Amino acid sequence: MVTGGAVPGYLTRKELIEINSEEKLLIKSLRDRQQYYDPDQEALRLGIGPATWPLFGLLWPSAIHLAARLAKRQVCPDKKVLEVGCGLGLASLVGHRRGLQVTASDCHPLAEKFLRENLRLNSLCSSLKYRHGQWGLEEPLTEEEAGRPVLTGRYDLIIGSDLLYEPDMPEALSAFINQHAKPEAEVWIVDQNRGYRPAFNRHMAAHGFKLFKDERLVDESCKRSGRRGYRGRLMKYRR
Repeated sequence: MVTGGAVPGYLTRKELIEINSEEKLLIKSLRDRQQYYDPDQEALRLGIGPATWPLFGLLWPSAIHLAARLAKRQVCPDKKVLEVGCGLGLASLVGHRRGLQVTASDCHPLAEKFLRENLRLNSLCSSLKYRHGQWGLEEPLTEEEAGRPVLTGRYDLIIGSDLLYEPDMPEALSAFINQHAKPEAEVWIVDQNRGYRPAFNRHMAAHGFKLFKDERLVDESCKRSGRRGYRGRLMKYRR
């Protein structure tokens, strides 16, 4: 199901996303990657220019794969889960609905707004936590600089998808994960084979994380038809 919607400055749409055979979510996203709206230059001050501005608000296959894997995880109410670079927060929504103690984080100024709207569209409790989380900075932003509460604390499970898309990402992301992971923690990253996985593995190992699972991900519809489609990996680390 796709419907149109407009907000001054950018266009949106709603889609019913099938996470698995039993779980679906109605998700509001940007209509396409041509959208851009930063009248007060809030995003630009955070290092988000016109080319990357719409990326947070699109539905990416890696995010659906991550959400589907989290939907199978056993619920442990005392374990804290963090989604980094959450974008629309699809995995966070799935975890929240299942009763996991989830915090969603991103650096885009509109990420929380879309997350709250998608909670409302799916009749989910609004108690899901959101924090500003941004890696690759020399010094962490203050709440005043970020314009919202900033991510603190440490987590038992850290998850993310499509985060390794620039040469400096493996080092910066692994350092950020190390900063927010408990001494004993697990990390799940879904990567769309952009070429930075080996470097990320090395940096994660330097922080004490051992790769214990590297699973190939393929869309079932493409597998059955023989068409080329999504190709990615789910990497799981533990220390």
